[in-house]
Amino acid sequence: MYHIAVVEDEKECSEQIQAFLNEYQEENSVRFKVSVFEDGAQILDGYEPVYDMILMDIDMPGVNGMDASEKIRETDQEVVLVFITNIISFAIRGYEVGALDYVVKPLTYYNFAMRLTRALKRSRAREPRQLILTMPDGVKKLEVGQIYYVEVQNRMLHYYTDEGTYVVRGTMQSVQQMLEAYAFAKCNHWYIVNLRHVREIKKNTVVVGSYELEISRRNRTPFLKALTEYVGGYR
Repeated sequence: MYHIAVVEDEKECSEQIQAFLNEYQEENSVRFKVSVFEDGAQILDGYEPVYDMILMDIDMPGVNGMDASEKIRETDQEVVLVFITNIISFAIRGYEVGALDYVVKPLTYYNFAMRLTRALKRSRAREPRQLILTMPDGVKKLEVGQIYYVEVQNRMLHYYTDEGTYVVRGTMQSVQQMLEAYAFAKCNHWYIVNLRHVREIKKNTVVVGSYELEISRRNRTPFLKALTEYVGGYR
């Protein structure tokens, strides 16, 4: 289930967005929990980072969408922001606060659904997930977001994380199948990289956290494509 906040001061537009969300759920077999706010001040009051996505009107009285988003970004870097506006120049400013996209009024279901699909793919990539690693002396519960990359050596998988390195038996094929839904991509035969931790590409090297890994000629094009899609929100 995705938790979506709708921040819109115009009642008619807010109801239309909620109707579009209901229609999208039925068509795509997904579930939304929707919280509705009438302006930026309402969502900021006691804000907690519990939303997967915020659909934010920009032009609102009092605290407008841009100001509200700047405040939200101070405590929540992960939530996906999508602006709703009738002035495109306002929407373009949204990229200053890391907005993924914008929807221009008057809303149509086709355009709204297309933007929503893109935003949901980005939300999926950022959802916290856990793996259970079977260790020689027990099991280890590991958040996917903690993993920088996984290396395979002699049918052993080395998970490099912010807590240290964990080694379990397995193959590259098995770990690819396990992590393919969480924005990981192979940079060569031995490494599969968490794209959220990629800091830089230097010629044939990718910088992942504090690690530098070789990008093979064979994997360069698909790896760069995967990284571009991740950074761009799966265009």
